[in-house]
Amino acid sequence: MNIHEYQAKQIFAKYGVPTPRGIIANTPEQAVANAHELGGEVWVVKAQIHAGGRGLGGGVKLARSIDEVKKLASEILGMTLVTHQTGPEGKLVQKVYIEEGANIVDELYLGVVLDRAKEMPVIMASTEGGMDIETVAHNTPEKIIKIAVDPSIGFQGFHGRELVFGLGITDPQEQNKLIKFAKALYTLYIENDAEMIEINPLIKTGSGDFMALDGKMGFDDSALGRHPDIEAMRDISEEDADEREASQYGLSYISLDGEIGCMVNGAGLAMGTMDTINYMGGTPANFLDVGGKANAETVAKGFEIILKNPKVKAIFVNIFGGIVRCDRIANGILEATKLVDVHVPVIVRLDGTNAIEAAEILRNANIPNVIAATDLADGAAKAVAAAKGE
Repeated sequence: MNIHEYQAKQIFAKYGVPTPRGIIANTPEQAVANAHELGGEVWVVKAQIHAGGRGLGGGVKLARSIDEVKKLASEILGMTLVTHQTGPEGKLVQKVYIEEGANIVDELYLGVVLDRAKEMPVIMASTEGGMDIETVAHNTPEKIIKIAVDPSIGFQGFHGRELVFGLGITDPQEQNKLIKFAKALYTLYIENDAEMIEINPLIKTGSGDFMALDGKMGFDDSALGRHPDIEAMRDISEEDADEREASQYGLSYISLDGEIGCMVNGAGLAMGTMDTINYMGGTPANFLDVGGKANAETVAKGFEIILKNPKVKAIFVNIFGGIVRCDRIANGILEATKLVDVHVPVIVRLDGTNAIEAAEILRNANIPNVIAATDLADGAAKAVAAAKGE
């Protein structure tokens, strides 16, 4: 689950991570009132969407008067903001964050992410603050510092020293401030079951203080039960409607750009299935894991969601029955044909628990669009051929 910048900064404040003051607004009038409340002579009007690159897309603007605050808020609210993360369809801006101006002397990058290969959190930092971190990693990877922190010992002094020395910070007071900042950020990450925290830019002010000028946070969905306060921050209007609907039925669904719909049980098999489709010359239209509790209703819902995508020209059902029984999937396919217009070829590979019974169910149903496959490679090849109309 992701949250907005203003929500991330609310959590930052609880852990003593410094940020500029700001207030959320839903209307230009609220934006003006917020600017008056904050005081000062310079404000920043920031679009609040779940995506990076807002500044480049025109969603972050500097205002030097109250009238300009109102003008910019009116322009940004209701706009469809297109960034490198939203794709060409963009996202509708429904909130703006009015933030006080800051005296920026330098911009850095600081983040905490989970490194699955190292099996521990990694603090990432760079002197190239304000730039897209993927671009920095591609063009100048030597400018990114990575510090793995073993959760069994937590953030220690040597982690902090490695961080400040790597960033070239030599002033002792500034070193201590940034180490304190990074330690608070790591503690926040661990205690809230975060998957990602990104501050870009982390600014140094004229007084030598460090502040989070931006803030992005993502959380482990499976741990939200431990954090009802964070779960309450969920903004479902920012989430993909099909992904949200799928989750309500216990399905893990992610839309992709291809033309072969995939319905698989188990994330590993799902990834292998998509890789095999690519190897055979096709492109997957989605990731869909039906999980271990699949039944006829959830499978039918999976078909319905997949077929909402007009690009889908074939569906590959690849089930290795273990916890989920193959006959359940077969009955789900039958149910789907009753409830949904399954107008594309459906290639079915069922193996494992009750695979024989499942094959019998599908054979007796005699569904015209269903094509049996013997194994993964056979199924992927048939799905690719079907998508090409062969």
